[in-house]
Amino acid sequence: MSPSAALHDAVFRAYIEILLGLLVFAGALLAFLQIAFRVSLGKVWQTWRAWLWMGPLAAFMIFAGRLPFLLGVVAVALLGFREFARVSGLARDPWLVAVIALGITGVGFCAWRNADLFFVLVGTVILISVVPIARNRVGGMLEQMSLGVTAFLLLGVMFCQLGFLSNSNNPYGYLCYLILATEVNDVAAFTFGRLFGRHSLRSAISPRKTWEGSLGAFAFSMVLPWLVRFSFPSFGMMKLLLTGLIIGLGGQLGDLTLSLLKRELGAKDWGRTIPGHGGVLDRIDSLIFVAPLFALLVGTR
Repeated sequence: MSPSAALHDAVFRAYIEILLGLLVFAGALLAFLQIAFRVSLGKVWQTWRAWLWMGPLAAFMIFAGRLPFLLGVVAVALLGFREFARVSGLARDPWLVAVIALGITGVGFCAWRNADLFFVLVGTVILISVVPIARNRVGGMLEQMSLGVTAFLLLGVMFCQLGFLSNSNNPYGYLCYLILATEVNDVAAFTFGRLFGRHSLRSAISPRKTWEGSLGAFAFSMVLPWLVRFSFPSFGMMKLLLTGLIIGLGGQLGDLTLSLLKRELGAKDWGRTIPGHGGVLDRIDSLIFVAPLFALLVGTR
């Protein structure tokens, strides 16, 4: 991966065209709905404006090369962990926060070296256990340690699998598809839910999600790999089906899992970093489950 390679890669150029086309189409559609039907779309416009910089930023990270992309993935993971630490109360223990941040960075280093994660994984879990022992603390430490391990697994081990995909033989096809398809799947779930939603999917966990929205997004995700089959020319029918399942099921499972954690921790959103979207974790929750499943499919670490 490099700027020169990206410019000469037909798949990367095709995804830039797709991204620009989607942004322009969405903006034109919103303007039409607002003018023709006099619909108030204030918050929807806010969400669209956020995509005007989030989409190009993701594309630039991939375009800039392998090392800048890896640094970007680690930075996003650390920003997500900062939100998790604030909401969960882990932020009150700077030593535990430092250990988990070090572990996430260590996973990024493993991705750069294309090395095995075993020692970073085990070492981070051991250090999380060492912190309360070294400080001679009891009382609430089991909860803190459990939250720490959960944060490291979700944001370090799972989300950072995006970094390992940059080492594959088809990084532009895999990364561009994975990021775009996951986000479009979220939009599809929202759209189908607003148009046809009648039955709550999991009312206690995510009240606004519906079965109709979930099934509509799943159907869309199953069709999408065939529509952009140029992304993975070596995939046969079985891998295309599995790709659809990973986005359609894995993305929604990640979304619901992070929503469950939010509810348990008493928060509505993970943060307010991105207007119209919430926090960083609210935006990457689906990728947390999709990235490792897709990495297993294509055979990266």
